[in-house]
Amino acid sequence: MIPSLRRQFNENYTPDKYQSLLKRMEERCGTPIKFRLSETPCFLPKSLVDQMSDYGKEIVHQLVENREYRSISNESIPPEFNVPREAPHPMFVQVDFGLVRGNEGELQPKLVELQAFPSLYAYQTALAQTYIDVFGLDGRLKYLLSGLDEASYLKLLRRAIVGDHDPENVILMDIDPLHQKTLPDFLLTQKMLGIRTVCITKVKKAGNRLFYENGGKRVPIRRIYNRAIVDELERKGVKLGIDLRDDLDLEWAGHPNWYFRISKYSIPYLQHESVPKTWFLDKLDPIPPDLENYALKPLYSFAGTGVIIAPSKYDIAAAPADKRSQYILQERLHFEPMIDTPFGRTKVEVRVMYIWLDELLPVLTILRMGRGLMMGVDHNRDMEWVGSSAGLYLDH
Repeated sequence: MIPSLRRQFNENYTPDKYQSLLKRMEERCGTPIKFRLSETPCFLPKSLVDQMSDYGKEIVHQLVENREYRSISNESIPPEFNVPREAPHPMFVQVDFGLVRGNEGELQPKLVELQAFPSLYAYQTALAQTYIDVFGLDGRLKYLLSGLDEASYLKLLRRAIVGDHDPENVILMDIDPLHQKTLPDFLLTQKMLGIRTVCITKVKKAGNRLFYENGGKRVPIRRIYNRAIVDELERKGVKLGIDLRDDLDLEWAGHPNWYFRISKYSIPYLQHESVPKTWFLDKLDPIPPDLENYALKPLYSFAGTGVIIAPSKYDIAAAPADKRSQYILQERLHFEPMIDTPFGRTKVEVRVMYIWLDELLPVLTILRMGRGLMMGVDHNRDMEWVGSSAGLYLDH
C-alpha cells in the first residue's frame, strides 16, 4: 500500500530469502510453525494505522463505558465460567479490520470482529523484525505503535503479564499447549518473561490457592496469563481439576469474563461508522432476501470455525432454536485486494492489538493476507503470497 516500498520488495524478492525467513523464525521460536507465513510483510500508510487504532479505541471505550451494556452483557457469560472479582476493563484486546472501498472510492476500515483476549504479543514482534532483517528492509520501518520501542514494549508486556510477581509464580495457561498452533508465541513469551507454560489440566488447587508441579516441587500460582478458550474446553470435553468460579487467591493477566463481554456478542450493540450491520439470529425478523450479502457467525469460535459466507435459508433454519442467540448475521464485507503480488492483488485483514494498563494502548498489528472467501490462514491453503504477515510503516 506504499507503492515504492512494495515495488522495491517485489523486485528484490527471492525464494531463498523466504526460506531463510521460515528457518530463522523456527530457530527463534524453538519449534516448527504450523501455520503459513506470507512471503511478504505489508507496508501500511501511517495514517491508515492511526485511523484503525483510533477506531478500535472508540469501539472498545463505547462498550466498557456503557453501564447498560455492562448489565446486558452479563448474559453473555456462561454461569460455569463466570470468574469472581472481575476487573473494571479488559487488559488485552484485539480489533480486526477489513479494508473496503466506500461509495466515493475511498479506502475504509470496517470492523470484522473484536475479542478481549490475548493474541501473539511475543511472536508478532519477532516476525516483524525477522522480515526486516532477512529481506534487508529500510531500517526506518517500524512495527510497534504508540511510540514504543523494543525496550519499552518489553517493559509494558512484563507489567501486564508478570506484574509485581516472581516469574516462577506466573503461568501461561492453555489446553495441551505443546500441541497448539500458538506454541511459538508461548515459547517466545517464556523466553521474554521467564514464566512457565502450563496445561490447564495440570493446575491443581489447595485451599483457595492454585499450584503446578515442576520437577516434583509444588509451585504456587499467583497470576495467570490465560490462553485457554472456552469453546475448545467444551468441544474437547476437557476435565478440569479446578473450578474457575471459586474465589481464589489469584490475579488474572486479563480477566476471563471480558472474553465474553467484548466479542462478536458486542457487535450488534455498537454504533460506529466502521461497524457493519449485525443482528443476533434470534432477533432477526424478517430474514434478508439477499443472504449472499451476509455472513453467519457463531459467537464464540476462533479461526473462522463455523462461519458461513453467503448462507442459504437452509443454513439459517439449521441453527438450533435454543442456540439462535449464539449466532450473528453480519453484513458481508467485500475486502479490496490491496497488495501487489506475483499472483495478482491480494486482500488483507489487519488486527490492531491493545494492552490496557494505564490506558487502552495500541501496541502492534497482525496481518492476514488471503485470496479466499475468508482471511484466516486455514482458509488460504495451497496458495503463495498469503498467510500470516506483519505490518510495517514509516513514521513521518
